[in-house]
Amino acid sequence: MQEMIYTTPEHEALREQVARFLAREVEPQAAAWEEQGFVPREVLRRMGQAGLFGLMYEERYGGAEADAMTNLVFAEALSQSTFAGFIITVLVHTDMASPHLHHAGSPAQKDKYLRKVVGGELITAVGITEPGAGSDVAGIRTAARRVSDGDGDHWVLNGTKMFITNGVMADLYFVAAKTGPGRREVSMFIVEKGTPGFSVGRALKKTGWLSSDTAELVFDNVRIPATNLLGEEGKGFYSVMKNFQTERIALGAMAVGHCQQALKLTLDYVRQRQAFGGPLWDQQTIRQRLAMLDAKTRAARQFMYHCAWRVTQGHDIVQDVSMLKALTGELVNEVVQTCQQFHGGMGYIRETAIERLWRDARVLAIGGGATEVMLEEVAKRY
Repeated sequence: MQEMIYTTPEHEALREQVARFLAREVEPQAAAWEEQGFVPREVLRRMGQAGLFGLMYEERYGGAEADAMTNLVFAEALSQSTFAGFIITVLVHTDMASPHLHHAGSPAQKDKYLRKVVGGELITAVGITEPGAGSDVAGIRTAARRVSDGDGDHWVLNGTKMFITNGVMADLYFVAAKTGPGRREVSMFIVEKGTPGFSVGRALKKTGWLSSDTAELVFDNVRIPATNLLGEEGKGFYSVMKNFQTERIALGAMAVGHCQQALKLTLDYVRQRQAFGGPLWDQQTIRQRLAMLDAKTRAARQFMYHCAWRVTQGHDIVQDVSMLKALTGELVNEVVQTCQQFHGGMGYIRETAIERLWRDARVLAIGGGATEVMLEEVAKRY
């Protein structure tokens, strides 16, 4: 595929760096990670040491101070792997959790944590979703109340979070909790692993993303210092909404990457698979359907890059990014399911790449904003 006008030689060098890392550190071992249910910490540390965990963060903390376009190139390059559990483990750390510290953290909070986050010494998770509140962030019930006693000023957190990626393995959690009676009176807090009263309720077994750990988190009178408030009290809802745009572009990149890999695998397969007296590629319906899916994928990729470019220009992109998330979440399921169909029985065999992509793609129409929610975000901005 011809390269795009949005990218620079520096972007392409980053893409090649990520490809080398995948070939060396991920693809040979990732099948074993699917069995164990998590990505080894030493692999994540090596990513951090390679400078891949802080592309948009300040140089003083080990970051590259790059823009949204660079971050998209990273996410798309990472998504050329067919092991989505590894991909989401990384993207939650880089694009969904640690940006809360980058955007809203005080100088003292950044000095304490951010260099270690960028270096891969601390892995992060974000606690927003609850058993009764997912895309409806204002509906969360986890609550925090401020107390002052002989031990000083503290916040006390109570509640439960659900479907938290990196929930078991993370060291640092950015947690949303209600701090007032209004639906949007939400604040963000920094909670360290090992804080008394904070526990992993259970690790959750999933259909896909098998090498990412996912957990239920329990907060039972968790006392944290008042200084662990992240950003302004009562403004966490807006912080979450802001960060959703970065998250959804990254998920769009993940979906496009899955489409690209599924098409590549299937083109290779139908050209060598013999049936009805010749390769499957000779069947007109197969050629034409793959051509149309490739066209849709290329169009979605262009739109994705356009969204990132608009971020760099300072535009309001909520409607565009909501469109992107809805479009790519549905497209990846169409592409991967069709490609799996063209693999016949082999497409249903565990440990084949196309079967893994099929399992992993399904959640991309759900997580990070379900398709229906995204379309409502689009519609109410007309």
